[in-house]
Amino acid sequence: WFARWAAALVLCEQRANAPCGRCQSCLRVELNQHPDLLWVTPQDDSREIRVDQVRDLSAELSLTSHAGGYKLAVLSPAERLNRNAANALLKTLEEPLGRCMLVLVAAQPGRLPATLRSRCQRIDLHSPTASAAANFVRAQGGGADALRLLEVLGLEPLTVLDIDAGAVLAVADDTNATLRALMSGGEDIVAIAERWAREHYEWRLSCVENWLTDCVRSASGDGRASAKLGVGAHLPAGRPALNIRSLFEQLDGIRELRRLAEAPLNKSLAIERLLWRMNSNLMQDRR
Repeated sequence: WFARWAAALVLCEQRANAPCGRCQSCLRVELNQHPDLLWVTPQDDSREIRVDQVRDLSAELSLTSHAGGYKLAVLSPAERLNRNAANALLKTLEEPLGRCMLVLVAAQPGRLPATLRSRCQRIDLHSPTASAAANFVRAQGGGADALRLLEVLGLEPLTVLDIDAGAVLAVADDTNATLRALMSGGEDIVAIAERWAREHYEWRLSCVENWLTDCVRSASGDGRASAKLGVGAHLPAGRPALNIRSLFEQLDGIRELRRLAEAPLNKSLAIERLLWRMNSNLMQDRR
């Protein structure tokens, strides 16, 4: 959304009131039909932005703009640039052409090569509070389950509006039910890992992280922030003897898996190891 707004700002015909939202350029930007606005995203079934796309972009940027002003390119999500594509883009960033602007949209800027980040002006758009995001989603017709959706997808209200809410909630319900059964010793960890690796892997990891966090907060019972519980090996006296250090280690492991979601790793094995550790921790506490 911000990249589109920036494009309208640069390409608007009413410079004193840019972006006016009414001129022909602003309307064409909104409809994604402006000839001087170029979008580079993963194509077809690919999860990457490829080197050929970046080379085509560089060739297009070398041409004169249609309107005689700026040409603007948006790469989104920029962290999907594969290594060759990132190297090809680096040349364009190092030798910028006149009256052209590139906007790299990244939810995870740390996954961009440092050489790219160092050549860009960084603008951080911070996430809204959970209540503000949920109110926005509800106002846009997102339904009463807005907060649950945001818990799974992160505080990204625009993403929530563009996704199948029923599918997200079904995955959350199934994941929570499976974890409860697993902790009771009634599930096959290997089968679960294989299924989760195939179906909504990233959503599953988010649900597991939420489940563990809720487990810690519920067991503490005294309203303290969960981060403060890490000073002791166990939860306060009189509460279930969950090993708090082990749980925080598992939370760190889940976050690392989420960070590497696009990496070529064995997802089934990663989930299996995670679930075995969770099960082992709780089994030891029950004994």
